[in-house]
Amino acid sequence: MTSFGLTIAIDGTAASGKGTISRKIAQNYCVPHLDTGLLYRLVGYHFLHGIDPIEAANQLNVKQAEVFDLKTLKVSNAASKVAKNPSVRAKLLEFQRRFASKPGGAVLDGRDIGTVICPNADLKFYITACSEVRAQRRHSELFALGHKISYESVLREIQERDERDANREQSPLLPAEDAYKIDTSDMNIKEVYDLVCLIIDAKLEK
Repeated sequence: MTSFGLTIAIDGTAASGKGTISRKIAQNYCVPHLDTGLLYRLVGYHFLHGIDPIEAANQLNVKQAEVFDLKTLKVSNAASKVAKNPSVRAKLLEFQRRFASKPGGAVLDGRDIGTVICPNADLKFYITACSEVRAQRRHSELFALGHKISYESVLREIQERDERDANREQSPLLPAEDAYKIDTSDMNIKEVYDLVCLIIDAKLEK
């Protein structure tokens, strides 16, 4: 659907549902989707395996995301650490902006899409939920993937991640001033998806 033509930025906290919503939106409107968190997870994964993070960012291959297990807490923590590296962020910024400039439109989700990557995006959303709900979601996801870890450990990791994301010097996690803010604590995926689609459809009708 090349006539879609909108760049949509979906930011939010860890395990808030932004990735699931972004994928569904991209599928519904037939536009490319980029989970920018996977880029940092890929760099973090290579960092854990002894590769310099700047080199990993320079040689990024997003297809590897389909091969490597990037959902572990170990990789998540590594991703958060390499994200503090200005050179890594600069390289991935370039990659993300190229993706966002696709003429037919694109959906990007992450933590600084609407504030840094695509400040002029046609629509911006900021999705969050209370840490306990997000921990339960992430714990269920990890359990389904075969990872044996306690809910308490997941909750602690999410709270620590929130702290790092909110207080880092480069691109701290903040909602864009013109973003639609959605708290999904008491909403299911369909309810969030339907709400986002309503906003997108209203934009397309203008």
